Amino acid sequence: MKKLVSLSLIVLFAACGGNQNNSIDLLIEQGDVAALKAAKESINSQQVALASDLNRIEAALTSLSPEKNLPLVTVEELQSQKFEHYVELQGNITTKENIIIAAEVAGTLDKIHVKKGDWVAQGALLAEINAGGLDHQLEQLRVSAALAKTTFERQSRLWEQKIGSEIQYLQAKTQYEAQQNAFERMEKMLAKTKITAPFAGIVDQVLADPGSLVAPGMGGQLFRLINLSNMYVTVDVPERYITSVKKGNAATVHIDVLGKSVATTIRETGNYIAPSNRSFEVELAVPNKDRSIKPNLNARVAINDYSNDAAILIPQSVISENAAGQQYVYVMTDATNGVGTAKRRIVTTGQASDQKIEILSGLAPGDVIVIEGARRLKDGQRIKTIG
Repeated sequence: MKKLVSLSLIVLFAACGGNQNNSIDLLIEQGDVAALKAAKESINSQQVALASDLNRIEAALTSLSPEKNLPLVTVEELQSQKFEHYVELQGNITTKENIIIAAEVAGTLDKIHVKKGDWVAQGALLAEINAGGLDHQLEQLRVSAALAKTTFERQSRLWEQKIGSEIQYLQAKTQYEAQQNAFERMEKMLAKTKITAPFAGIVDQVLADPGSLVAPGMGGQLFRLINLSNMYVTVDVPERYITSVKKGNAATVHIDVLGKSVATTIRETGNYIAPSNRSFEVELAVPNKDRSIKPNLNARVAINDYSNDAAILIPQSVISENAAGQQYVYVMTDATNGVGTAKRRIVTTGQASDQKIEILSGLAPGDVIVIEGARRLKDGQRIKTIG
């Protein structure tokens, strides 16, 4: 009798989907393993059939959808933004104050008061050359000049009193002037035995040793003095930039070997176009407060030759060109729920930088342009956005 009841429940369970929970409860209460397995198989069969029906319904809906075959694209809404264009050139850093200090008189190098790497102020005493008797000659000339002056003053007073001849007065005057000039020349000569710094800077090289004989010219080189505060870089700018690269333009000097960049401005522009490379020279100051920048370092110079505070920028890759040579992009219009129409828009381009290009006409802030997928579109085609 128990088996008959279980069999009846299985038939009833398979025949209808309602009250399945009650039927399962009855089977569990009876504890009939065979009946429970049969019920399980029946449920599995129903699940397979339902899944198949759902897949068929989904496929039918997809085939009937008007958006099924629309091209998928990505879009971007345009906003005005600041745009700066730079001309990048190679240059060489140098300084206007980088000199070799040499002896101006012959003699023995008596003393050196500095060493390599010392920073010295303008006028600082660097070395002394043995005067070789010049100081005694200077003293003799000083005495002679003083005597000549006294003689001239007395002769001048006599001449004012009409005593003596004019020739005596003129001779005394000439003698005094000659002695005074000789004294001043010797004084200047003696001053040259003391080597001083013509400007503030760093003693980069000491080229002679105490006790060595020196003389004016190549044999008298004593020091190399460099001022690292007054650094600058020069670059050759192509002539096509002559109207946009001017004195006062902002620029950045990149010194790769030091890993640093310095903001600066153009302080001088050349007035001569070199026929060899059709360029003009530009000079830019290079601030060097920490003195880490050295002469003859290579530098990359980026000069700002154009700026626009409200530019429309788009990726260069989205621009196409028609048979007439016109450039165009696609904008998305009439967009609803990510579906819209692709409209071809003729544009005029300007400067380009970092894969972006400025649009001078044809687009405005708020326009939605097609980024990815633009190459395969046609004017007026319906499109759908992704992402």
